[in-house]
Parts: sequence; structure tokens; C-alpha cells
Amino acid sequence: MVTLIAEDLLLLLLDDDTGKLTGTSYPQPALGGALLIELALVEAVAVEEKKGLWKSAKVRPTTAVPDDAVLRAGYDLVAEKERGAQDLVDRLGKGLKERLADRLVERGLLERREDKVLGMFPRTRWPAADRAHEEQVRRSLTAVLVSGAEPDQRTAALIAVLSAIDKAHKIVDHQGMSSRDVRKRAKQISEGAWAAKAVRDAISASTAAIAAVAASTAATTAATS
Repeated sequence: MVTLIAEDLLLLLLDDDTGKLTGTSYPQPALGGALLIELALVEAVAVEEKKGLWKSAKVRPTTAVPDDAVLRAGYDLVAEKERGAQDLVDRLGKGLKERLADRLVERGLLERREDKVLGMFPRTRWPAADRAHEEQVRRSLTAVLVSGAEPDQRTAALIAVLSAIDKAHKIVDHQGMSSRDVRKRAKQISEGAWAAKAVRDAISASTAAIAAVAASTAATTAATS
């Protein structure tokens, strides 16, 4: 089954039994970052190198318009006007969780459950319906992060996003390896020379943007609590 990197990320972050999002408090920038990286992988966008310490890398569309509906929507957003990666990952991630979850329901990987909290507030959850694909993704991640296998581009990109949200060590079976070493391996993968420069630039920009958006959100939450 062909899935987007962002779809695989969502499967990993959802609890299989409850359907709750358990992997991160900030799914929007993480999913948006995964989408931006995939757009770079299919050569639909180009990411400039940062030109200053406080400036986010600029992202521009290419002429390679993607066929996938979610990627095309992301491409169209990039094409609206020049934006920095930090702005884009949050914009790309807006509403993406629900859209990807609905696609995964259509493919039979998730089940949609709707109920109400305290009988008043609507809530949607997405427990696993078929775990085979997610389990294969986890095996691929474990092979790279724990057993030392060389990653393909998609697996390495997924690891880069997981490393950015500090969840790589919680996704795989450590097989006796420490969390610290799994984290270290994930960081090495995310910074490695496994991809073309354009993709590496996209990963660097996306992971920095994910961290910046998450930090900003956390600061805002702390200030208002």
C-alpha cells in the first residue's frame, strides 16, 4: 500500500486501541513538516538555504505538480506566495490530521468513532482497523534505528520528523538498546547525507520549523495557563 510520510506518521502517533493522538501535543506542525518533506522528495518544491540566523528558509514551487490530492493541496498552498518554512509547516498542517485520518479510514487502516465527552462535546477518534501496514512501518524503523540498517529516503524522512518531535525512541522496540542511543541514531539519520541536497534542505528547514512552532505554542500555553 502506498501511503504518504504524513499518513505513516499519523498512524504511529495514534493509539491503536483508543484512537487518541498520543505521540505529540503539537501534531499540526509535525504533519505539515512531513508533508513539506514529501513535496521536496517528489521535487514539487525547492527550499532555499537559510540566509540568516533568525530567518526561516524560503520555499518555492517547481513545475512538478503532484498527482496525489493531499500533496496537490500542499503544492497549491506553497504556490500562493513565497513563505518561510516555519510559516508553511503550520499552514500545511492545518486540518491535515482529519483529512489524512479520513483517507486512512477509506483504505481500511483506521476506524472512525464519534462520541461525546460528558454527553455534550463531540469527539472523534481513529482506532486501528488493520495494523499490518503500521507494523511494517515500525519494523522498517526498528531495522534502521536499532539494527543499523541503511534507510531508504522515505524511512529516513519519517525518522527525521520523529526525531524533531523527540518520539523516535518511543516508536520502536529497543531490543536492549538505550533510549539515548536510539535518539542519537535518529538524529544522525536526520542529519545524514542519504538524500539529495534539495531534500536535505527541506528536512533541515522542516525540522527546525516543527521545533520552533512547538516551542512557540508551548510558551503561549504556559503564559495563558
